[in-house]
Amino acid sequence: MRRFLKKITHPFLKLGLKLFYLKPRKYAYDKIEVKVHPDVFPPHLTLSTKILLDFIKPVSLKNKTFLELGCGSGIISLFASKKGAIVTSTDINPTALQYLKKASENNKLKVELILSNLFDNLQNRTFEYIVINPPYYPKKPKNIKEQAWFCGENFEYFKKLFEQLASHTTQSHYIYMILSEDCNIEHIKNIALTSNLIFETVLEQKVFGETNYIFKININ
Repeated sequence: MRRFLKKITHPFLKLGLKLFYLKPRKYAYDKIEVKVHPDVFPPHLTLSTKILLDFIKPVSLKNKTFLELGCGSGIISLFASKKGAIVTSTDINPTALQYLKKASENNKLKVELILSNLFDNLQNRTFEYIVINPPYYPKKPKNIKEQAWFCGENFEYFKKLFEQLASHTTQSHYIYMILSEDCNIEHIKNIALTSNLIFETVLEQKVFGETNYIFKININ
């Protein structure tokens, strides 16, 4: 029923989202505030960012190296920094990093910003914690904004990600990825297996009829 309602209301939701994001919008969590540009992944009306923030809230991150891969608004990076982590934030979208730089200054929280397509500009860097909120709809993105939503017709994003991932972790590592039931989770898991990566479910949460999963990615 949820999928049916989502399907029939999609044109209206699409129009509503377009109107809502015609200008930068503020988003806040735990007294951290960011401004999100219309060309950046929006945490306001999506579920994944809030779920990830709540998930890492009890995690001890003090002095841990922490990477938010594809940071978007960067609110997760700023929260990790507030918790004492040594934070690196990457994105393929220069606008996302520009806005995050301003947010880090306004919130007086330190993050290292790197423009990068996945790990391309992170050679020889390893991290104890990696958090990923990936694009997962199988469609070719037409522009940089759509790269926050679409992973390529043949899941090219995940193929490249999983090929690179293992070489950027420490021996004691925690890699977390969030996915919705709306995506082809089993296919993504199978792509991971080709790089000897295994998904372990650490959180399953249903909000407004949509189930989201946080997976810990283990190296086999």
